[in-house]
Amino acid sequence: ILFIIGLTIIIGLQKTVLFFTRRPKLKGTAAFTTGTVLILLRWPLIGFLVELYGIFILFGDFFATIGSFAYNIPIVGPYIAKALNQASQASGGRRNTEIPV
Repeated sequence: ILFIIGLTIIIGLQKTVLFFTRRPKLKGTAAFTTGTVLILLRWPLIGFLVELYGIFILFGDFFATIGSFAYNIPIVGPYIAKALNQASQASGGRRNTEIPV
């Protein structure tokens, strides 16, 4: 819930709604919302896993970008970057590269 509020404050209400309602992102939005509802209905583990899947679908395209920034972290940066790049490739690479801002 705080994540959605923070995203709305950063990029605005209209862009947030447009990001979550785009056709390629509907499956991720449904999973994220379902996970949140499951958490509120006292199914935290299942809800967390469903929500995590939704986040992976929604923001999987940005993992490569995050990995390039994470590479500069001392000692662990290259390992984090490698993991995020592999996750990005597993989610289909850069299929939806539109950034919501």
